[in-house]
Amino acid sequence: MSKTIPLRRRAASRPANDGRPARRQDRGDDAKPTRESILRELTDAGVPLAPAEVAARLAIGRKQQHLFDQCVATLERDGEILVNRKGELCIVAKLDLVRGTVQGHPDGYGFVVPDEGGDDLFLSPREMHKVLHGDRVTAKRIGVDRRGRPEAAIVDVLERANHDVVGRLHEERGLWFVEAENRRINQDLLIAPDGRMNAQSGQVVVVEIVEQPSEHGEAVARVKEVLGSPTDAGIEIEIALRKHDLPFEWSTAANRQAQRLPAEVRPADRKGRTDLTDLALVTIDGETAKDFDDAVYCEPDGRGFRLVVAIADVSHYVRDGDALDQDARERGTSVYFPRRVIPMLPEALSNELCSLRPDVDRLCMACDMRIDARGTIRSYAFYPAVMHSRARLTYTQVYAWLREPARAKGTPGAALLPYLAQLHTLYKVLFAARERRGAIDFDTAELALSFDPEGKIADIVPAPRNDAHRLIEECMLAANVCAAQFLAEHEQPALYRVHEGPPPEKLASLREFLAGSALTLTGGDAPTAMDYAALVDRIRDRPDFDLLQTVLLRSLSRAEYSPDNVGHFGLAYEAYAHFTSPIRRYPDLLVHRAIKAVLGGKRYTPKDDTWADLGVHCSMTERRADDASRDVLQWLKCYYMRERIGETCAGTISGVASFGIFVTLDGLAIDGLVHVTDLPRDYFHFDGVRHALIGERTGRVFQLAGRVRAKVARVDLERSKIDFTLDESAQVDDVAALARSSFAEPLARGERARRIGKRAPNRRRGS
Repeated sequence: MSKTIPLRRRAASRPANDGRPARRQDRGDDAKPTRESILRELTDAGVPLAPAEVAARLAIGRKQQHLFDQCVATLERDGEILVNRKGELCIVAKLDLVRGTVQGHPDGYGFVVPDEGGDDLFLSPREMHKVLHGDRVTAKRIGVDRRGRPEAAIVDVLERANHDVVGRLHEERGLWFVEAENRRINQDLLIAPDGRMNAQSGQVVVVEIVEQPSEHGEAVARVKEVLGSPTDAGIEIEIALRKHDLPFEWSTAANRQAQRLPAEVRPADRKGRTDLTDLALVTIDGETAKDFDDAVYCEPDGRGFRLVVAIADVSHYVRDGDALDQDARERGTSVYFPRRVIPMLPEALSNELCSLRPDVDRLCMACDMRIDARGTIRSYAFYPAVMHSRARLTYTQVYAWLREPARAKGTPGAALLPYLAQLHTLYKVLFAARERRGAIDFDTAELALSFDPEGKIADIVPAPRNDAHRLIEECMLAANVCAAQFLAEHEQPALYRVHEGPPPEKLASLREFLAGSALTLTGGDAPTAMDYAALVDRIRDRPDFDLLQTVLLRSLSRAEYSPDNVGHFGLAYEAYAHFTSPIRRYPDLLVHRAIKAVLGGKRYTPKDDTWADLGVHCSMTERRADDASRDVLQWLKCYYMRERIGETCAGTISGVASFGIFVTLDGLAIDGLVHVTDLPRDYFHFDGVRHALIGERTGRVFQLAGRVRAKVARVDLERSKIDFTLDESAQVDDVAALARSSFAEPLARGERARRIGKRAPNRRRGS
């Protein structure tokens, strides 16, 4: 039985100047400390307390001291409390400190992005010397910098983000160091004397940081892997995998599970499934595809159509929480690089057992739809099935047969041509329905890379989309809409593919820009996709269409995954979910499990994660894959341009900043910078609303989507950067005339007037 301490004794144990009574202290059993109880004591005290004082208030005895110390360490690591110079515990929120993540800049400075939102805090190069990009810190506001930005000083590092770093090894005067491929890590990483592992200067290596940077010390690392020479075939992919922390090795458990998979569909797997093996289902994909997610079939149904979209039943083989599922969840998506794929699932599944290959039976989930002559889905049903693909077709084949049916004679396509013709007719109906619905249809150009036998990039060629691409796209959209409606109607939580409308600040900038071109976007403060689509149709024949379409596209939000169904703005759907690619997208696998649960009269809840956390994670993995693919493509383009220094090519201004213009070369989709110092001699001023640089003296305008001729001046393969200069001798489409065009002339006039107005007081004082 615990004994109560007399009041006089409790009062004696209180810290000086603390006006609150101490808590009851039990001597027989130690009180169990928690993070919440420690924070409560510090809050009630109203002043910083030594750890021993907090422990005394909580009646922490010897048995619980270790747990108390752990709680304090966790609170400190998470940035909830801070230990001051006296060794006292302080609540960070009461110190006007900000917790956030460091975002580095290649030029050496950086920012703290606050966890709670609000303005980013500027970090000087001196402050950035203490941390690396991605570190979590507590920081204190110390004023504003010379540009008026709120400035901060780092108080404490809560969590280090970088442990392994990929970069280029260099040696100067006997000192070895690594320059990180991620340019946001601006500091060089010193290599310990015994940590070089025989790597040579100039090689690409992976290093492990053994000492993190501090105010007075550099980061120290050791080499753990040598990737090779910077120009080795495929080195750009090896760099991207490590730079973006992409998982690319399977766990031992996942490998073992994959090895135990059957080679074909077993009799037991067929039980309870609809037999679709008699349907002429086919897959239509690109020439290099190996993971066939989807097959399609279409037949007349009265005055409408029956469309069957059969999707690989990955969920039959990958169960929630097993080893394959854990690896797939971590990856989130397959990552597609030129000549290489990092699959979400092992090849035994993605290219074999789950892939809807021709002439073999495969398990699938079918979406069986009835669509009327106006493209409205009148009914649909989901069910597990067994299918037998009649053919593996390519977009090029199908498009050629649809244009010239005679070309299919004497090929396997001859027997399939009636079904393909039905699919093509249905596509036209669905596309017309899309236009009536008001979905946005932006014109985008696709390119493909070709490589020589040694794996080096040889050429960049157009890869136009044709009706075969669009046919499959419309079929997949229809199945995805049905999946979302099915889940919503049965109130089964899932991940929706959501796309919100334009944010207010972007919408305001867009309207201001359009006003300068005598255009308006209808819809007021809440425009719909139909308002955007109507404007796109209205401007399609204008000479500045590319400029306007680019600005419209940039005003939109990015699509994400979320359990909160807010609809898909761009596609003009009230509910939309990804169902059609479970081999390569984890959200689709989750949707399959949710649909199966509903069909079985159950409710699906993922193991280990909430739906909200899964939405955040899957959105992150999608962005990560996009960033990695973009890095690889940019490196390959730079490699391609190394042999073209001095050449001139027509291009379009694809970006405008205060420091120059970005130009995209025609037919290549290769971007480079024309620095403001390489523009014609003048003082150029940046107009962010109109996406333009405007000459103060000449009124010369360089505006988004403007036409120029660019000369390749420099290619930095290490930084994946290309610098252009302007070829003023032979301008494209007469840039001088462009400066006098309907949308540029008022801009130049207004800018000249504004500049003259600013200079006038100086002239009066001078007189």
